[in-house]
Amino acid sequence: MTRFARITGTGSSLPPWRLSNADMVDMLARRGVETSDDWIVERTGIRARHFAAEGVYASDLAADACRHAMSAAGVAAQDIDLIIVATSTPDMVFPSTAAILQHKLGMAGCPVFDVQAVCSGFIYALTVAHSLIATGTASKALVVGSEVFSRILDFNDRTTCVLFGDGAGAVVVEASDIPGILATDIHADGKHSGILCVPGHVSGGAILGDPLLKMDGQAVFKLAVGVLEDTARATLAKAGREAADIDWLIPHQANIRIMQSTARKLKLPMEKVVVTVDQHGNTSAASIPLALDHAVRSGQVKRGDTLMLEGVGGGFTWGSVLLDF
Repeated sequence: MTRFARITGTGSSLPPWRLSNADMVDMLARRGVETSDDWIVERTGIRARHFAAEGVYASDLAADACRHAMSAAGVAAQDIDLIIVATSTPDMVFPSTAAILQHKLGMAGCPVFDVQAVCSGFIYALTVAHSLIATGTASKALVVGSEVFSRILDFNDRTTCVLFGDGAGAVVVEASDIPGILATDIHADGKHSGILCVPGHVSGGAILGDPLLKMDGQAVFKLAVGVLEDTARATLAKAGREAADIDWLIPHQANIRIMQSTARKLKLPMEKVVVTVDQHGNTSAASIPLALDHAVRSGQVKRGDTLMLEGVGGGFTWGSVLLDF
């Protein structure tokens, strides 16, 4: 019998510290950096974001999101036989954030690992989980995107520090005899690695290079709008579906203009696009599962809906997943 993979539960976690654009403007002004609410909203659509408190790590946000997802799916921690965490802001160099998360959830024994594909990380992780379930390696997986991007922001650079936030989103993916995940599509092109990166590393106990985020916004925008349409159409073709079959487009929440452009190219009205970037900012690998959980819990997304998830991020990486929820 063919094994399929379905999302059976969603969950998310946002740190309680919420910074509106006005809060960011005040904070940056104390550093001598000028910006405004109008400048941020006009260019990005972002109005607020959440930052984790000191001592709160990606694994902490992930654990909270996972508990919500497992509760929604009606499964216990001991039922889980695979954990994949997508993150670019791990708790430490090693072990993986997934291993730390496993312990915080009171689990042991099942395979766990991190996926590093930056803002496309959740798409990559969901694709891997789908494959492992289809081959019988796993039956109930936790797939998580969790980030604390506030730790790698340069608060002297107004073009980047206003864009990002912290948070986590998780899904339970289970083996099923009914199709759920219909098709996936993932890609990368390393020649663009310099347009969005954190060009630093640890050596001999010291930081070499620059440990803060750098981005060429115009270059990222130009690449993103092209590859997001391409990957969506590739996934639809693999599944034998049309763009008109999509009930909800749930894209990486980076910039409202990129999202609008993608929807326009797919001939989807913005009423069919889940938008949380205004309240969460860009939470990298966490943005898609955060948006999905918000849409599920608000009643937008319902069982039986067809969803297109897609993301693009540093690497340069991109990809998409089509599924029946």
